[in-house]
Amino acid sequence: MIDLYNAESRFAECRGFRLHYRMMGSGERPFMLLLHGSFLSMRSWRSVAGPLSEMGTVVVLDRPAFGNTSRPVPSRQNAVSYAPEAQSDMIDEFLGVLGIEKAILVGNSTGGTLAMLTALRHPDRVSGLVFVDAMIYSAYAASGVPSVMKPVLKAASPLFARLMRLLINKFFDRLLLSFWNDPARLSAGTIAAYRGDMMQGNWPRGFWEVFLETHHLHLDEQLGSISVPVLVLTGEADRTVKVEESVRLAEELQDSVLEVVADCAHLPHEEQPEVFLGAMRKFLLRMM
Repeated sequence: MIDLYNAESRFAECRGFRLHYRMMGSGERPFMLLLHGSFLSMRSWRSVAGPLSEMGTVVVLDRPAFGNTSRPVPSRQNAVSYAPEAQSDMIDEFLGVLGIEKAILVGNSTGGTLAMLTALRHPDRVSGLVFVDAMIYSAYAASGVPSVMKPVLKAASPLFARLMRLLINKFFDRLLLSFWNDPARLSAGTIAAYRGDMMQGNWPRGFWEVFLETHHLHLDEQLGSISVPVLVLTGEADRTVKVEESVRLAEELQDSVLEVVADCAHLPHEEQPEVFLGAMRKFLLRMM
């Protein structure tokens, strides 16, 4: 079995970003694009990417503002945007660059938000969806900076980026531990590795730009247009996205299956990888 970090590290230029990704598997269908949550990186999929690549082709991406993907400062010259709509368009373009016509988007947390938004904006690119404790009704998908405040905050970006640096540095470890039902399963070495993934380059400014571009996406009003098969997974002890939200999501989608993972919080693919893989195998068989 190929380990994620034995796979070649690759880069693709897309919408002003130098996207870092790894590709594993047969090079044949099904194609799966794995989208991690905020404060994480492609490292989040380290326990499941290899096994999934035995079922098809897996692409694991560091999202903008995270991991080894670049963090350019937006300007009129580069037309870079960290807005969720721009990131969903970037995912569509990125898959096209790789020659992938259709893919199953597997998104955790805010990665699930982007998976949903991509399916809504580019339905022809998506063959299936896997939402892993996805933020659809709350947080990233339903929050944002008031539009009247944006010019003021934008003008003060260097100051607020420094503030982001202080806050994230102080609370980073505590935040990661809150994603786990049993924090003892998350080693100090893994936390340090995630810190290294996050805190490189102009990372405070990159994260500030993501924050500045958040706004209510009203995804709940558009669920009826999703017609592809969907798997919804949630950790039964998730404190970041309540289980009730994932249950509601599965009920409101046309063709969905719900899996509630025991002894697990916000990251089933990390905390209970075998259960996650079992659910994925059943989902992929259902799509054949």
